[in-house]
Amino acid sequence: MNKNIQAEIKNQVALINLNRPDVFNSFNREMAFEMQDALKNAAQNTEVRAILITGNGKAFCAGQDLKEVTQPELNPGFKAILEEHYNPIIRLIREISKPIVAAVNGVAAGAGANIALACDVVVASEHAAFIQAFSKIGLIPDSAGTFFLPRLIGFQKASALMMLGDKIDAVEAERLGMIYKYFSAEKFEEESIKLVEKMAQMPTKALALTKEAMNQSFTNNLDEQLALESKFQIEAASSKDYKEGVNAFVEKRKPKFEGE
Repeated sequence: MNKNIQAEIKNQVALINLNRPDVFNSFNREMAFEMQDALKNAAQNTEVRAILITGNGKAFCAGQDLKEVTQPELNPGFKAILEEHYNPIIRLIREISKPIVAAVNGVAAGAGANIALACDVVVASEHAAFIQAFSKIGLIPDSAGTFFLPRLIGFQKASALMMLGDKIDAVEAERLGMIYKYFSAEKFEEESIKLVEKMAQMPTKALALTKEAMNQSFTNNLDEQLALESKFQIEAASSKDYKEGVNAFVEKRKPKFEGE
């Protein structure tokens, strides 16, 4: 039974909670594998139509548990940490054909910040903060930080944040476009759940195609992206959800989408 990751399904949403609050939900090897399993299970479960990742306690995730890398008997080595722990998590987040929301409840540092930023939508509590903490201990950003952060907020700002290791609060993160929006501490949990449950009731086949189109936009040129949009739009237009959406619009009623 998992102890470092808590996972449950509620209202067609897979709720994945990082659960090492005593060490600010920092990752060790065991937790990384549990996280991968939780994501794979959510991807394969036909009941699940959206995924929410958040943290238990005061922090979202402080990144790598430094205790693991400073004790020789525990340290798997950086090659294993990246290739077996974090890189598979980032790939799963981007490859899973379901919308994934990161609800950042507190500090998100290092790999913890970059796992959040790899998600489709990021919301945060007003008490959240984002830190590219790597440079403070002589490392470089990993977990796709050098990939996503410049695309979110621009080259200059991302370069400065990664090199200086400045802490960015939720207000500034929203202003920069690093996250979708922030909520007051009192409404954070309620609003986060409301948002992901709304996504679970949307035409999730179309959302999956949107996600894949955005993934491919990172490497496509304009003509390739236009061709991909055409292909995916034809596929979306043949779905049950498209027919339901059109019928509901004509009949002036709320659509009931099934993700098919």
